[in-house]
Amino acid sequence: NSYENRVYQFMGEDRKRYVVKFYRPERWSAQQIGEEHQFALDLVQTEIPAVAPLVLQGNTLHSYGGFFFTVFPSVGGRQYEIDNLDQLEWVGRFLGRIHQVGGERLFAER
Repeated sequence: NSYENRVYQFMGEDRKRYVVKFYRPERWSAQQIGEEHQFALDLVQTEIPAVAPLVLQGNTLHSYGGFFFTVFPSVGGRQYEIDNLDQLEWVGRFLGRIHQVGGERLFAER
């Protein structure tokens, strides 16, 4: 009965860490999730530090037992210093670039 997607981290047979995201049934369509995945791929292509879903067997979206799911590489992050003006400017630039990429095409499904 959760209102959130379920996200789990695991270690694969290749000894690498991954994150799997299970989408709530009947909340998102495959087309809506596909738009989300394409946006993440677009961000990565424009050198914005984002984590895109892995393409496995030619797809980024998979299903099992009535659940859609996606696998991502597990990537570490870092926290910026809120009182560091240089870092805040850096974050602002990335936010602007993210919005610019998002404005390059209309989202038809969301």
